[in-house]
Amino acid sequence: MLHAAAPAAEKRTGFREALNSGRLLRLPGAFNPLSAKLIERRGFDGVYLSGAVLSADLGLPDIGLTTVTEVAGRAQQISRVTALPTLVDADTGFGEPMNAARTVQLLEDAGVAGMHLEDQVNPKRCGHLDGKDVVDRETAVKRIKAAVGARRDPSFVIAARTDAKAVHGMDEAIIRAKEFADAGADLLFPEAMADAADFEKLRKAVDIPILANMTEFGKSELLDAETLESAGVNVVIYPVTLLRLAMHAAETGLRTIAEEGSQVSLLEQMQHRRDLYDLLDYSEYNAFDENVFTFRV
Repeated sequence: MLHAAAPAAEKRTGFREALNSGRLLRLPGAFNPLSAKLIERRGFDGVYLSGAVLSADLGLPDIGLTTVTEVAGRAQQISRVTALPTLVDADTGFGEPMNAARTVQLLEDAGVAGMHLEDQVNPKRCGHLDGKDVVDRETAVKRIKAAVGARRDPSFVIAARTDAKAVHGMDEAIIRAKEFADAGADLLFPEAMADAADFEKLRKAVDIPILANMTEFGKSELLDAETLESAGVNVVIYPVTLLRLAMHAAETGLRTIAEEGSQVSLLEQMQHRRDLYDLLDYSEYNAFDENVFTFRV
C-alpha cells in the first residue's frame, strides 16, 4: 500500500541471485515512482533509474549537473513503491573516490539493489555523445575499490561502467573490464557497444555478468532479447524509453488541444482513471480505515 512489502535486503539478494541465473534480466527505466509500479505490473525483472532521465526530468542536460542528493532522493522514491530491485545510475560517484564511497552508502540507505559507477572524467556527459573523455585506469579502479569497500550490505550490487571504447578503442575497454572485475565489481557495463560482436568479445574476456544499454538514437544497435542472451549478456536496460514515449504522447496531446480546442479526440489514447486507481491501489487505502478514507472508487 504505502510501500512495497519486500524489504531492501530481500530485493538485493534476489537481484544478485538472478544475475547468476543464466537468464537475461530486463530493466526498463522509470521516470517516476508511478512508472516503476507499471514496470512491475508488466512483469519485468527490475527497475532502472537513469541519470539522463533524472536530469531531463529536472529540465537539465545530462552533463553532470545533478547532485547525489537528488539521485538518492529519487532512488528512494522509486525503490519504495516496488518489490522489484532498482539499479541506479550513480554517474562518476559525484566526485573523488571518497565521494563514490559515500554515494554507495546513501543509495544503500535509499533501499536500492545496486548502482553503477563510470570511468568518465567529472563532470561527465551522456555516454552516446561525442567529445567525452575517461580518467586514467588507476583513478577508475580506485573509484570501484572505494565503492566496494564502502558497502555495508554484501548483497548490494556494484556495477562498473566503462566508456573507454569510444575514446580509446575496444582493447582498452577490455583491459579496464578485467581490472574492474579484479577490483571487486559485480557487474560490467560497457557503454556504447556497436553490436552483438562487441558484447561477445567482452563475454570472452570477463567472468562477471555483463549489462547492455539499449538506448534509442545512440551509438548501439538496438538488439532484441534473444540476441543479447545469445551474446552472453545478463542484464539489459532500456533507460530512456518510457520517458521518450511519455513526452511524445504529451507533445501530441498538447498539439491536439491547441488545434482542436478540446481533448475529446485523445480519450482513447489515455490511461483511464479506473486503471490509474487500480495501479495506485486505491481500494487498499479505502479498506485500511473506512473512518478516514470514505471515498468510493
